[in-house]
Amino acid sequence: MSDTVFTQVGYTLGGLINYIKMGNIGLPDIQRPFVWPNSKVRDLFDSMYRGYPVGYLLFWKNGFLDDSKTIGTDSKQKIPNLLIVDGQQRMTSLYAVIRKIEIVRKNYDKEFIKIAFNPIDEKFEVHDAAIARNKSFIPDISILWSEDTDLFEVSENYISGLEETREIEPKEKTKIRKAISSVEGLKNFPFTALELSPEINEEQVAEVFVRINSQGESLKQSDFILTLMSVFWDKGRKELEVFCGNARKPSVSGEPSPYNHYIHPNPDQMLRACVGFGFKRARLKYVYSILRGKDLETEKFSNELREKQFGVLKEAQSKTLNVQYWHDFLKSLRLAGYMSKKMLTSDNNLLFSYILYLMGRLEYGVDSFVLRKTIAKWFFMSNINRRYTGSPESAMEFDLARFREITDKDEFVSILNSISDSILTGDYWSISLPTELATSSPRSPSLFSYHAALILLDAKALWSDMKYTDTLDPNIVSNKSSVEKHHLFPFNYLKKLGYKSTRDTNQIANYALLEWGDNVSISDQAPKDYIHAMEERFSASDLEKMYYWHALPKEWYLMDYPDFLVQRRELIAKVIRDGYEHLSKEIEYDHFSIGENLTNNIISQGESENVEFKSTLRINLHTQDKDSRIENTVMKTIAGFLNTRGGELFIGINDSGEAIGLSNDKFKSIDNMSLHLVNLINDRIGKIYMFFITISFPEHDGIAVMSVKCSPSPKEIFLKENNAEKFYVRTGPSTVELTGHEMQQFISQRFR
Repeated sequence: MSDTVFTQVGYTLGGLINYIKMGNIGLPDIQRPFVWPNSKVRDLFDSMYRGYPVGYLLFWKNGFLDDSKTIGTDSKQKIPNLLIVDGQQRMTSLYAVIRKIEIVRKNYDKEFIKIAFNPIDEKFEVHDAAIARNKSFIPDISILWSEDTDLFEVSENYISGLEETREIEPKEKTKIRKAISSVEGLKNFPFTALELSPEINEEQVAEVFVRINSQGESLKQSDFILTLMSVFWDKGRKELEVFCGNARKPSVSGEPSPYNHYIHPNPDQMLRACVGFGFKRARLKYVYSILRGKDLETEKFSNELREKQFGVLKEAQSKTLNVQYWHDFLKSLRLAGYMSKKMLTSDNNLLFSYILYLMGRLEYGVDSFVLRKTIAKWFFMSNINRRYTGSPESAMEFDLARFREITDKDEFVSILNSISDSILTGDYWSISLPTELATSSPRSPSLFSYHAALILLDAKALWSDMKYTDTLDPNIVSNKSSVEKHHLFPFNYLKKLGYKSTRDTNQIANYALLEWGDNVSISDQAPKDYIHAMEERFSASDLEKMYYWHALPKEWYLMDYPDFLVQRRELIAKVIRDGYEHLSKEIEYDHFSIGENLTNNIISQGESENVEFKSTLRINLHTQDKDSRIENTVMKTIAGFLNTRGGELFIGINDSGEAIGLSNDKFKSIDNMSLHLVNLINDRIGKIYMFFITISFPEHDGIAVMSVKCSPSPKEIFLKENNAEKFYVRTGPSTVELTGHEMQQFISQRFR
């Protein structure tokens, strides 16, 4: 067994409370949002009273105890000797009750935790109005530990009050005094703490931290980072919390406020934005290093570097939390057609767009008009592309790396717009997007992009004179929404036709937003029965424009339902494209020059719908053995490129875009490697399709890698896998398998 990284130490509750009070033990969460319900605090005291174990605590000895000062000019009693890593909720509960200190709830309201005690029944309860009137209870046990309290006096006052309601036997009085004394005596309750060595680094502590559950509350990396921040820069953490608290409720004083209709951020989210802007880093592990003074290049620690990096962080945070910048950025979302949180599927997308906005405004000095349009276009693209779902840290880190050497504002704008346009190509609009729209998910990014496009195109609601923008205004709240989702082919009507699954009836392409009165009047009528009453409100030219906006084919109400869905998806995709192109107007920029080294620049753009990286062709880097599963992922990518709109696979490039070369695959020569891949393609896809594949061995950063360039195939490709044939396509930077109806629909659109 390896040497343990902790020692076991015993404490009493009273000792822990005093150490926290003096600052020897750091409890930064005493004024942070408290997640436990009061009933859980009650149960904790009840368990201690009955002598049950309540779990151990985990401390981390502070390796910077010898510092002569804290960071910056923040006034602080001292840097703690011990930091509570696990057990914060328990200690916050106990400290708040025993010291009678307010806690902060999730909504940032403050309150005292009041726990009542019945000495006769020896029962703890959460204080409420009924208990306050009940003489059987001490309504708030905090009084027992007050420095001004005489325990004998508390007992006698309780007995006197109870005697006003009934007689009390001498034995009962003895029991009452003993019970009250036992509660007060909980200050001597024993706790076991495991103290982590100061010699282990912050990443090891974080690993321990995230493996532990505290009373059922799963701990996250962000919790640890904010705890670490409290030690070295508590004022900074408080600023984050004040900003996030104010973002949740409108300002009542008329003062500038971060309140908005898009996001109610948490402190860890805003900290991520600060670090992304200040250091162009996205991975949380880098925040540990920054907060402890680690050089990200040399991996050495120093107090001087810690102060320097905190200086950068402080400057970045002051700008990130600037309410003026925040709201100016949010205008970009409105400019992109997104009205509120209801239209968003990813907070990460919003936060990364904010990082880019801050970079463009404060580092590159991009004109505010151009910047808002550029960020709006990027947000629209990354939202519909799901750019920051799945592995958001990796995607953000890769995107931020593009800008570490950029100094020119035109190049900054050009990179963002070039990436957006390279992802949303003609084939994406005509092939990939209609396929993505073949879903019944009410939270589909493509659906919200359609709503955004209607706003961008200044559309009106279907069969209404109301602007689409007005129907989705988050400031309008009423008993009935101004518009409601309407089945163009009503649910019960489809049920009569044999469509019983919601997967069929609730397709995105079967929905439109109608004024609620129209939705009620249409009810379950067949389209051909209700259409004329709707159409007679408008002129032919108005109907033509309305049917364009709402992607309705000519005489759609007479179509077979499956044909209607197919055609409407294609029309919805066209409307979304028109909205995006409308958004792109008036953004003037020179496309980023690729330069002489085409391969380097393609790789630098990262993985996308038409670019994929693989570390090896056949070797599992974990086992160092040949692995057919590795070969299979390569073949899936090639098949996906052929079936969609082509692309380029680079082998010898890891997920971060770094060249690791071809030696890991253990081929005698590049000719052997090329022949091996050709044989795989011949066996599992077919020899004829080699006409659409080009294999070469370019260099990236001076290291040879393998390029497999695929042109779109004129015929559908099936990949042989274990006596079966499977159909793959590219969606964004991923390869996915299509089956059944989705596969048939894709093939009919792409190859017929």
